Amino acid sequence: MIPAIFTADLTSACRQVLLVIAPGEDSTTATLRLLERRDSESAWQQHGETIPVTIGRKGFAWGLGEHRSQPPAGFRYKREGDGCAPAGIFRVSLAFGEPHAAPPGCKLPYLPISDTLLAIDDPESRYYNQIIDSAKVPAARRDWTGAEVMHRTGGLYRWGIVVAHNPQNQPGHGSCIFMHLWLRPGHPTSGCTAMSEENILRVLQWLDPAKEPRLVQGIG
Repeated sequence: MIPAIFTADLTSACRQVLLVIAPGEDSTTATLRLLERRDSESAWQQHGETIPVTIGRKGFAWGLGEHRSQPPAGFRYKREGDGCAPAGIFRVSLAFGEPHAAPPGCKLPYLPISDTLLAIDDPESRYYNQIIDSAKVPAARRDWTGAEVMHRTGGLYRWGIVVAHNPQNQPGHGSCIFMHLWLRPGHPTSGCTAMSEENILRVLQWLDPAKEPRLVQGIG
């Protein structure tokens, strides 16, 4: 179920996996399965029905996460602005959204979005690949020329999950990857993984930080 290239790199403490599988490297749609196991010796079992998702408009590229394996021959590497979603193994440890409070049943730490919350995508910035409250940053340290306003129109970030891609914030290797609401079925993203509101709420209610959840994305 989980691609063999990733199974050895999953920590034994992980008991929940968000498994996103696309049919090919250039695909813009994929399927999400919620997998869980009792312990590291148990088999993975699917929780509920498969969820349709959309990914980057250019498909997948090899990201930076917890996986140590090398990409398949010819598989491209994730770069800033390439329109690709990252393939690999990633922590999912923070939820966010427009409402002041987390949705019922959400166990992840929750960050409410404000008008001054920015996702920094400028590789030259000291805040690259970080979510910051710009109102709390002194003018002399506002060194970014590119940033995404988290409180955006269209409601795509009404609910979301931060994906710990590029955890060392290496410049140019891709920034600010999330799971969030899709614009419509089949519509690709700039590099995130998107789904319906009903399904992301289902994901948020299922995820349990005590079970060390991970996002695993790849082709199969």
